[in-house]
Amino acid sequence: MIGINGKQASRKIMKLKPLCFIAARGGSKGVPRKNLQEIGGRPLIAHTIRKALKSKIFSYVIVSTEDKQIAKIAKENGAEVPFMRPKYLATDNATTTDVILHTVKKLESMDYKFDIIVNLDVTVPFLRMKDVKGAVELLNKKKCDGVFGVYKQHLNPYYNIVEKNSKGFLKLVKTLKKRPTSRQSSPIVYQMNGLHVMRKNSIKKFETWYAPKILPFEIPIETGLMIDTPFEFLIAKHMFKIFNTD
Repeated sequence: MIGINGKQASRKIMKLKPLCFIAARGGSKGVPRKNLQEIGGRPLIAHTIRKALKSKIFSYVIVSTEDKQIAKIAKENGAEVPFMRPKYLATDNATTTDVILHTVKKLESMDYKFDIIVNLDVTVPFLRMKDVKGAVELLNKKKCDGVFGVYKQHLNPYYNIVEKNSKGFLKLVKTLKKRPTSRQSSPIVYQMNGLHVMRKNSIKKFETWYAPKILPFEIPIETGLMIDTPFEFLIAKHMFKIFNTD
């Protein structure tokens, strides 16, 4: 680009902020209407939306849902619901990958501009935004497809996680030539926790979250609690009194 003085003008390339994606269907099974269940005086989904907006990390905070009540609450708390999710993508058989690919296609058709998409799971209300920011920064620094939030898991498939064999007897899920003598001497394994930071182009290319080059970003175990059962919801209500950062 030539400037008015005839010299080559510098061209500043603006980096796009990540887009926040929140999937929230109405037909959750483990805890019925889970995304609307209250914790700390607000619906569960409201906590994720409000923290995302407050963080100033994102260009957009988008909620994908087929449920009119969830859409209403999402908008009341500041999120965008630019379209309603088709019913076939809100069944038990629909995968998060199906939903995200649909979302990317729809948003592109509506002229939303983004290079990175951050999936925040509603069921992880104690996730810290500084960890989300750290995961985004790691993605920007490294040549990878994505970054997943994880924490070290003490339940280990090499040592104390079992499954049934074809005859109904228990066996370790994963085995080594020499069985570890303790959990500490076993290979380190990680629990994913509902934070996925992905390049949009990688999602489109591989059509899955689980692209070949995914890096871990470790978070504290206490912030990675996922609410999938009534018992976990009860734990979360007690934890909220300690970890509420909203």
